[in-house]
Amino acid sequence: MKPTSSRRTFFGTAAGAAALACLPRRTIAQDAYPTRPVHVIVGFTPGTAADITARVVANGAGAALGQQIVIENKPGAGSSVAAEYVARAANDGYTLFLPSASIVTHQVMNPDRAFDLVRDFVPIALLASGAVVLVVKLARSKPGEVLCGNAGVGSMPHFAAELFAQRAGIKLLAVPYPVSPQAITDLVAGRTMMMFSPASTVIGQIASGKLRALATAAEKRAPALPDVPSMSEAGMPDFDGSLWFGLSAPAGTTQAAIEKIAGAARNAVHSPEAVETLRKQGFDPIGEGPDAFGRFVRSEVERWSEVARVAGMKSWSRFR
Repeated sequence: MKPTSSRRTFFGTAAGAAALACLPRRTIAQDAYPTRPVHVIVGFTPGTAADITARVVANGAGAALGQQIVIENKPGAGSSVAAEYVARAANDGYTLFLPSASIVTHQVMNPDRAFDLVRDFVPIALLASGAVVLVVKLARSKPGEVLCGNAGVGSMPHFAAELFAQRAGIKLLAVPYPVSPQAITDLVAGRTMMMFSPASTVIGQIASGKLRALATAAEKRAPALPDVPSMSEAGMPDFDGSLWFGLSAPAGTTQAAIEKIAGAARNAVHSPEAVETLRKQGFDPIGEGPDAFGRFVRSEVERWSEVARVAGMKSWSRFR
């Protein structure tokens, strides 16, 4: 054989061997994810239901993945600050976002933000859902005025109240507050008449008789308030204003990473410890995967966009 042919044979064989050697290394690299801590960005302050849910999932999922899951709180604008941060992050699976019902309603109200929930994020899992409850203060009414407190313009309780007004054929005067506790304080004091609130924040006032719960804004009763009828039982079927929390990643994150995180999150949220903690907060574990969560987010955007349109809220048209 000529030397030239020998050299070609050698280099050809060597190249083939190198290619074969690379294949298992790439596979191993994908299977090894994650190789360093994963950060979950939460758009609410420590101690809130969103934060508690994130930490419960992080504990179980981190153990399953063999890496620490670090919770970072970046509150502001109904978690829009956190969403924009994650939308701009590297899509390597190491920076995730905890979306909630509030990020949907805030984007419906403010569609010109530097991110889009459907375009800029990949769904991972729907983690948990919890009841919003309609509570009232039994006090002398003011003719012509129904003052309805809420935890900020564009919040889920605000949208739930607008949906209720549309379905009931009444007019509510929205009274926004920076946070739920301030709204509840004024309701107890009789300065407002009603509000939709996360069940966990009003259970104490309901138990003490300071507030009366009329119904949960859902199709079924809340485990945290078993004696309070659902909205359907109270005569308003197909009414759902539930709070929920999920997990998403920046668009372009690999499917392998998404599936691995989704599996770990699903198992974590259904662990006995997680179930107990979530139900104390008025939430039920769900754990649905990427496809189901993606469909759910799109349906939420469409549903609350319609509520905004009928109510005359600004900037609803981008989602139609």
